[in-house]
Amino acid sequence: MIVIPVKEGENIERALKRFKRKFEKTGVVKELRDRQKFTKPSIRRREEVKKAIYIEQLQRQED
Repeated sequence: MIVIPVKEGENIERALKRFKRKFEKTGVVKELRDRQKFTKPSIRRREEVKKAIYIEQLQRQED
């Protein structure tokens, strides 16, 4: 359960923005979407490798 303490006089939009940010970090929506469809383990592994290659290329460009 996500708890967002709202200070007295704080704007409700600001508190809502904090709630959304915390909720996004939990990964609930991402997990829900992943569970809606079945992906074969080989395809999941392939996507992880592609992502790792992409991240490695970004890091090499940065150096």
